[in-house]
Amino acid sequence: MKTGCIILAGGAGKRMKSEKPKVLCEVLKKPMLGWVLDAAENFGFDRIAVVTGYKREQTEEYIRSRGGNTEVFFQPEQKGTGDAVSCAMELIKDTDYVCVLNGDAPFIDAETIGSALSCMKTSRANVTVISAELSDPTGYGRVIRENGNFKAIREQKDCSPEEEKICEVNSGAYWFLSDLLAEALPKLRSDNAAGEYYLTDCVELIGNAAAYPSENPDIVLGANSRRALYELNETARKNVLYRLMDEGVGFISLDGIIIAPDVKIGTDTTILPNTVILGKTVIGAGCEIGANSHIENCTIGNNVVLNNVQAYSSVVEDNVKIGPFAQLRPGTTIRKGVKIGDFVEIKNSDIGENTAVAHLTYLGDSNVGRGVNFGCGCVTANYDGINKYRTEIGDHAFIGCNTNLIAPVKVGENATTAAGSTITKEVPANSLAVERGQVRVIENWGKNALRKKK
Repeated sequence: MKTGCIILAGGAGKRMKSEKPKVLCEVLKKPMLGWVLDAAENFGFDRIAVVTGYKREQTEEYIRSRGGNTEVFFQPEQKGTGDAVSCAMELIKDTDYVCVLNGDAPFIDAETIGSALSCMKTSRANVTVISAELSDPTGYGRVIRENGNFKAIREQKDCSPEEEKICEVNSGAYWFLSDLLAEALPKLRSDNAAGEYYLTDCVELIGNAAAYPSENPDIVLGANSRRALYELNETARKNVLYRLMDEGVGFISLDGIIIAPDVKIGTDTTILPNTVILGKTVIGAGCEIGANSHIENCTIGNNVVLNNVQAYSSVVEDNVKIGPFAQLRPGTTIRKGVKIGDFVEIKNSDIGENTAVAHLTYLGDSNVGRGVNFGCGCVTANYDGINKYRTEIGDHAFIGCNTNLIAPVKVGENATTAAGSTITKEVPANSLAVERGQVRVIENWGKNALRKKK
């Protein structure tokens, strides 16, 4: 049995008032299309295709950035969902079962997709409509049943007063027997008010349809406006936070906390207000993250404290304390037991175990050993305007306040740099480096008296 998935992603979403396709509008900083692709990939389709349309280049670029084997088909004109699916006819003819999903309905999940296929096989149906029960079905097409069996999909404007009371609605996601879908698509007609070819008409053309009611009512939610997109974000945000609570993560308040769906957090970690955690970040157990931190695509160990920290594509090992007002830029690794204080920026560097970088320091392109101490205001000058160079600092070195290390340069183990030095040459192990200009003292300098008088 070969399965295929067609994701419809060609709409402009004019009410979004955006310069990008609707499916690239984000829910928790992740494009809606990305949520749907994740569900399809988690299910394990043999082939996955996205049908693009409006500003196709942007959608195709996003698909390429994800990697994987997702195929792309193009719908030249926006002539309805049936026409969009027809653009992927090559995939349909190559599979036994095909699932059609909407790229702007981000909460579809692999479990629902799989259960709907099982329902289809059990009932020997030719088509399965994925439905959901809503407390307020206003605006959705109703699933009409007769003696418990699927009968039809009725758009709200066509519902009778009794049918309007039905709470089971069409999600817009379907399973089809591929050969029957291939036969039905050319038979679609566009003699309707919109002049479009509707995929829903295939349900009637093929016949012998079933409806699978998902246990996840959120699968029907989509967005055609910024307000609706905000509501999707709020729904997703709360769902993620409640799931993390169930997994043992602590929250004092949910104010301003945004955590992406792919983030993993260990037990007894507390997330403080106004913290944003994005991408595929992994955080260990017993940590305190925030307040006012932004963590993106990082791996963070156990018992770590991040206070007012910005961190991107970095690794932080166990028992580290960072902040406030510190930044970890991409390519940084912070080893166990490190302490980083306020107004410190570290970029593309490896900071050894139990090193202390107290405050007002920049370390770029540096390899720092174990137990190193940095005084206030130290800088590794890694860029000469053309090339970048690395700085090497050995174990247990002491870097005095306001030291400038002009890369490429090496400071040996247990060496010391005197405060205010600008180090341009290698400092051997166990030595003291003092690199300062000669002091000149001019007594009774006239400007002192003028300044005092002023």
